[in-house]
Amino acid sequence: MPEAPFVHLAGLKRYFDVSPPWLVRAIEGKPRQIVRAVDGIDISIAKGETFSLVGESGCGKSTVARLVVGLYPPTAGKIEFDGHDMSVRRNQNDMSALRRRMQMIFQDPFASLNPRWRVFDIIAEPIRAFGLSSDKADLEKRVGDLLRQVRLTPADGRKYPHEFSGGQRQRISIARALASEPEFLVCDEPTSALDVSVQAQILNLMMDLQRRLRLTYLFISHNLAVVYHISTRVGVMYLGRLVEVAPTDSLFRRPKHPYTRMLLDTIPDLEMTGRQRAPMAGEVPSPINPPTGCTFHPRCPFANDRCKAEVPELLASEDGMVACHAIEERRLGVEERSYGEKPSA
Repeated sequence: MPEAPFVHLAGLKRYFDVSPPWLVRAIEGKPRQIVRAVDGIDISIAKGETFSLVGESGCGKSTVARLVVGLYPPTAGKIEFDGHDMSVRRNQNDMSALRRRMQMIFQDPFASLNPRWRVFDIIAEPIRAFGLSSDKADLEKRVGDLLRQVRLTPADGRKYPHEFSGGQRQRISIARALASEPEFLVCDEPTSALDVSVQAQILNLMMDLQRRLRLTYLFISHNLAVVYHISTRVGVMYLGRLVEVAPTDSLFRRPKHPYTRMLLDTIPDLEMTGRQRAPMAGEVPSPINPPTGCTFHPRCPFANDRCKAEVPELLASEDGMVACHAIEERRLGVEERSYGEKPSA
């Protein structure tokens, strides 16, 4: 019997009402405007793995992250964490015990830390909130240990965030996320605001922490090189839906969905294989008024009449899943590609 997923999203949707005030709509005769930020996705994440979501800006990746940690309530669908349905009402103690086990690392280390608090208090706040320390000495020890885990020193706890570089601030954010002793971290583009050399340091730190603390990651990024480095499996999102899910090596070696291929064609051909590549064409349509059928069809060179009329289902394909009529009908072949060797974790 297969092991139950540690985190499971089923039919998850999140719509935002961005309509003008009702009086303006009444005068101008306009209907409500609904943004379908996340439009029904299913994801299963096994304990200990890193599942990455990739896609262009506006595809709904960050909305999924906020839904998972409870910053947004879902419009529809279900979120299960370690077998617990997160929509079920619980008493405060039970909900706190569940919330403690998942934390989030935000994209911007310059905006996610309180500039008026010392680093010690920033990291100590989750420990105090969840009642994890017995006294002041224990609290100081815990904060010192967390700072050492992210390769800072306990003396750094006396400083303010503005005294640190961007990479050091992100280390502080990671220490704060680890303060509640979580098992699952949602990482919303944690390296996108950092220099490339600093990105590598933060990624190596996160992979080391994952091994030592047995963490599970949901990793959000638009940087394919970062995703290739850290992921176990990858989900590709387009306009609120998953279009392909596959193990990292398989997705980079044998991408199936035309959108995945377009994304991967933006990676520099460092081995100079001379492979043909198609530049990214067009823009992501408005989620307020998405195209009919497959939402990617206006940009897809392989689209036919069925693609324009019928929404493709996410179906099993080899060792992954893909939502594409051209793949289902075998109109589009899959060729082996080379993007270099995946670094060992």
